[in-house]
Parts: sequence; structure tokens; C-alpha cells
Amino acid sequence: MQRICVIGGSRYFGKLLVERLQATGHRVTVINRGSTGTPAGVEHLVVDRNDEASLIAALGSRTFDVVVDQVCYTPVQAAIAARAFTGRTRRYVMTSTIEVYDPATAALPAVPAGTPVPEESVDPATWLAAMDLPWHDEAYLEAHYAEGKRQAEAVLTRAGNFAFASVRSAHVLGGGAREFTGRLAHFVEHICQGTEITVHENALPTVFIHHEELADLLLWAATATDFTGPVNACSDGLLDVRDLAAIVAAQAGREPVYRVVAAGETASPFSYDHHYAMSNTRAKELGFAFSRAIDWLPGAVDETLTASATPPPLPSR
Repeated sequence: MQRICVIGGSRYFGKLLVERLQATGHRVTVINRGSTGTPAGVEHLVVDRNDEASLIAALGSRTFDVVVDQVCYTPVQAAIAARAFTGRTRRYVMTSTIEVYDPATAALPAVPAGTPVPEESVDPATWLAAMDLPWHDEAYLEAHYAEGKRQAEAVLTRAGNFAFASVRSAHVLGGGAREFTGRLAHFVEHICQGTEITVHENALPTVFIHHEELADLLLWAATATDFTGPVNACSDGLLDVRDLAAIVAAQAGREPVYRVVAAGETASPFSYDHHYAMSNTRAKELGFAFSRAIDWLPGAVDETLTASATPPPLPSR
């Protein structure tokens, strides 16, 4: 049994992580702003992680074996966490994102199309962090999501007060209505209604992970391994936007309708004209076994179809 603190943990794979930590016998404390409750037996500290004094006061004399930070988006948040948890934990795991590799958001090493991107393409130990940027502004943060995550990793990497690991998640799908981004629902809606899915002319593939698999990997990262540094988390298999749409169409019994976008025009989710699909080799070498995306995607589509409020139209006679 370990003492685990989860920052966030109120929805989707974070909520599932809390449930799995508890089910495997760990003592769990959840820190969030109290928008949702926690399972019986899970300690709940209601506090804003951005308020350093309040966070430290809420923590009191508590110590943990591991902290899993689900909601760290900026270097400022990372710096607050580093100070607050100094002397309180031996290990800190941050949930990061595939978006750190997006070459449209930073000057990154070129990776040939078709070559899975390894962790060393973004080294947090060498990445600069700028605390004076307007990270508190929601619009700025949304526009600089990838850079916020890169800089948060950099701050925690250099904190030096605990062993630090980051889990760079692929695009997360599954769970029906629990998949709050609505990206899979976008495809279900458009295919069921026969409306256009907008794609790039030469759309490049990306990688995905099921929300339950990501919860499993975070559980593993927190309790069953001691690796440090970044690790990529993605199911096996590259899929482009047409591959994904074809799986949705097969489950829905409809045919997708595509429209190729003009240069500079926004396309549907998961249509990419630049390459940053991740490699999961490091996680495998460390001992984690991934599923294949094509094996779980049909079930995820079925969940979304069931949750959809808009049934497909009747076929014409």
C-alpha cells in the first residue's frame, strides 16, 4: 500500500485512475476545487492549486509516496507544486500530452514523416521556462497549450526535490459521454447525418490511446515502476483521419462524406498536415504492454453512438 496524491482526478481517465488506485489497496488523497466529489474512502482536499498559501495550508503535515498531477498546464503551476511538495513526496508524475511534439507550436528537431517521434525530441531538462508570460489568461493558455505543458515539464524536471516523470498521452478516446472533448462524437455526428468531414489533402497519421489504458499506464507509472523523465503513452498502430472515419462508418452503417480543405483552412479533429505521431518504444522497454488501437476503437465508437442524442436518419427508399 502506498500513499498517493492525485491533483485533479475528477473526470474521465483521472477519475478512473483514482478508482483503480483505491481498488488496488492504496491510500488516496484527491486535490481539486470541489466541483465533484470523490469515492467513499478517498480523502478530498478542496483547494485551488494555483493558490500556493492555501495549497500548503491544506496539505498540512501530510506526506505521500507519489503525487500524480493530472491538471498541470503552466510553468507557474509547476513551480507552485514543486515548492508545495518539497519534502512531502519522493516521486512526482505529471500527465502531459502528444501536443508537446507539434512542430507548429515550437522550433523542434525535424522528424521524417512516418518515423514515430521519440521522447528525446523534446528534452525538458533543456527547455526554457518563462514565468512572466500571461499564463493566468485563459485565452492565452488555450492558444499556448503545448508550450505550457513543455514548460511545466521543464520546471518539474529541474526542481530536484523528488524523482520526476511525465506521461505524454496520445489522443484519448472512449467512454461515450465521458469523452468530454467531443472529438469522436464529431465523427459520429457527421457520418450519421451525412455531413462533410473536412480533411487535408494528404492527411498524416497520428496515435491514440483508450481512456482505460491511459488510467492503467498512470497507475503503473505511479506504483509499479521508478522511471524518470518523459514516456510516451499510445496504443499500437498509426491511424489517419480517413482510417478513423472508416471505423466510425463501419459501426454506424453509413458512408463518410469528405471535403478537402484549402490551404490554411481548419480541418476536422485528427486531420494533420504535419507529422508528430509518437513512438511508444520506451514504455514497452520499461515493461508496459499496449493494446492495438484498431482493436478497441470499434467499441469506443459504439459507446459514442449510444451516447449520441442525434440518431442517424432513416435511409432513403
